[in-house]
Amino acid sequence: MSQGSKRVIYAALIGNSLIAVTKFFAATVTGSSAMFSEAIHSCVDTGNQMLLLYGMKRAQRKSDPSHPFGYAQEIYFWAFVVAILIFALGSGISIYEGIHKIAQPEPVVDAWLNYIVLGVAMIFEGAAWAVAFREMNSRRGKRSILRALKETKDPSIMTVLLEDTAAMLGLMVAFAGIFAAQVLHMPVFDGVASFVIGIILAGAAIVLGLETKSLLIGEAATPETLHSLEGLIGGVPGVSAVNEILTMHLGPEAILLNVSLDFEDHLTAGEIEKSVTSLEKRIRNVHPEVSRVFIEIQSSEDHHEMNPEPM
Repeated sequence: MSQGSKRVIYAALIGNSLIAVTKFFAATVTGSSAMFSEAIHSCVDTGNQMLLLYGMKRAQRKSDPSHPFGYAQEIYFWAFVVAILIFALGSGISIYEGIHKIAQPEPVVDAWLNYIVLGVAMIFEGAAWAVAFREMNSRRGKRSILRALKETKDPSIMTVLLEDTAAMLGLMVAFAGIFAAQVLHMPVFDGVASFVIGIILAGAAIVLGLETKSLLIGEAATPETLHSLEGLIGGVPGVSAVNEILTMHLGPEAILLNVSLDFEDHLTAGEIEKSVTSLEKRIRNVHPEVSRVFIEIQSSEDHHEMNPEPM
């Protein structure tokens, strides 16, 4: 796992842990439902960052007989757990608290304290969001942010960026709800803000859950990586046809590559062995993230016979 990913998580962890206690204090003093939802949100985010760090540590374990391809995919599992926690705890509690306060609205006292805490929280959350955005921006190349998020194989950065984006939106909603409740003398808006925060968290959790599920069940390398591999493999002397190129991410920086090649019939076994060894070295030099390479020698006719096209 890259140091950039850890830096993003540590920045988010520090920001959320510093502001969580402050939000709980403000929610207790003022009785604001929206502020309580924000406090729960920050608390859940803090726990999530700790889970991601734990997952990153577990993913670094070496391969063994029971897991011959290593444990890099474990970070995907813990990112999926984070999505569940955001939905169950963050969103669930916020929506429940919002419905409760809408049904039984109570006036917010000492609203100025909420404004101060929300302002400070925006500074911390904004700083953590900027760190995550810069890291994502440095990796996306010419892709749009949305496409980069969809194609990223590192769930840690995606998780923090989604969490911090949801946090910034939640802070704005909380501010608006408390302000409306105070100015209009309608405390129901405080509960409405809490409910909306829960919906925002549910949306972030669903997006994160879908993306990590896709990684868990095995995603191919990015189109750019596949195109590069096709160029390397297709340029091997003696190869008459490239039957198939299959890739799967075993982790953010670990790719499994399986290639089926048809070599020219006049080549000897020794010449094919040298060609395969040379190809594997070229692939690893250009793409060190390709941690496992399997090259299958097979005629095109046999390959298509054994692997018919899906209907």
